[in-house]
Amino acid sequence: MLIAFKLKVALACAAGLAGPLAVGPLVSDVTLRSATGSPEIVEIARGSFSYRAAGDFTRAGKQAEAPLVSVRFTRPVAIMRHQVSSADYQTCVQDGACRALDRDVAVALDRPAVQVSWHDADAYANWLSRKTGERYRLPSDEEWAYAAGSRFKDDGVPVDANDPSKRSLSRYERESDRAFTDNKPDPFGKGGANEHGVFDMAGNVWEWTSSCFVRSRQDENGNAARPTINCGVRIAEGAHRAYVTDFIRDARAGGCAQGVPPANLGFRLVREPKSWVASVSGRLGKVWAARS
Repeated sequence: MLIAFKLKVALACAAGLAGPLAVGPLVSDVTLRSATGSPEIVEIARGSFSYRAAGDFTRAGKQAEAPLVSVRFTRPVAIMRHQVSSADYQTCVQDGACRALDRDVAVALDRPAVQVSWHDADAYANWLSRKTGERYRLPSDEEWAYAAGSRFKDDGVPVDANDPSKRSLSRYERESDRAFTDNKPDPFGKGGANEHGVFDMAGNVWEWTSSCFVRSRQDENGNAARPTINCGVRIAEGAHRAYVTDFIRDARAGGCAQGVPPANLGFRLVREPKSWVASVSGRLGKVWAARS
């Protein structure tokens, strides 16, 4: 049954509501690494924010709107200022720690690394951790949203109990309005920096997170059943939220079955301190916060 569920949702993508891109000057000579060889990191101060939970939610067997919850980070979130570059990913490939891109894929070395799967991104994080002696990993979906700041928008869509299909149509229309005519990954800096100094959030490169797809169910009285967690499908964040199978490298070639698929799949990493605690409060908080 779990296999059937995985096959059913593995290629599904869900649209969200993203703010307009802040257009800034192109940065062709941006320094992606510090003098020590580690990537540039932005530390975002601890704090709280409201967040639309990721996943699929039903109540009494009918589609329900995802709950809005409050997330509190008790320590700063240390995240890469820029996405991982193609040049850095190729270094990992040359070291034998990362899988080479597909034969028909060519990405300029001064652009973000794209056409990579979740497993590719995870392998790079492990390689970089060994190289630097620091612990790097993919951010959780809530960490990514916190770092995105004003670039991350509430992706909730009202549910019409009399016509649930209107919800899917509304999402598709929103995505189509933001469809990219050029699917090549944008140069570093084209999307500008957000208020935290993090570049190119919510642009045309979707970024893998560590968060698994979660299906949450409630009965008609609001009592929650045991959630179904599928870590074969991970959350990718960009111009909208997407649910993508972990081995997919190019969602345009079959990674999505709903709406406009992510134009490019890339990633950036967070640097983990010695201890890390993120406490989550709000209805169904523990359901959507599940991670592998």
